[in-house]
Amino acid sequence: DMVGSTELTARLGDARATDMVRAHDSLVRRELNAYGGREVKHLGDGIMAVFPDAEDAVECACAIQRGVVAFNATTREPMYLRIGMHVGEPVEDNNDLFGAAVQMAARICDDAAVEAVVISEALRAAVEHCCRVTPLGKRMLKGFKDPAPLFAVEWREA
Repeated sequence: DMVGSTELTARLGDARATDMVRAHDSLVRRELNAYGGREVKHLGDGIMAVFPDAEDAVECACAIQRGVVAFNATTREPMYLRIGMHVGEPVEDNNDLFGAAVQMAARICDDAAVEAVVISEALRAAVEHCCRVTPLGKRMLKGFKDPAPLFAVEWREA
């Protein structure tokens, strides 16, 4: 999810903001291809994607954030993303995905800080051996009855 896309459009105008979305899309799609992800749909200022492998999904998200840092080093108009991730079995219908797993990922993204890769406890359990995470505590996510333990993935290179 691009952070502040509405404000970006108001500040830059439709044409320049669309150029920023294109830059975002190009960067994200390049990393999806590199890590075996599949774009499900474009969300206007973000992309929903799925992966057959949890580790590849998290590594892709980290690569996307590092790509944004590299992009920002070359432009006067920076871009910032937040990424939320969950693991589960979505319902596929009409080339789209639905269900609690998709809803959880969307709510995690909504809760994520700028420049963050935030994952659910279930995803953390699947990738804890390959990446460092910081507990964020339990968060109440819209539409879910119980608080969800969330974790920030440490994606910046040391």
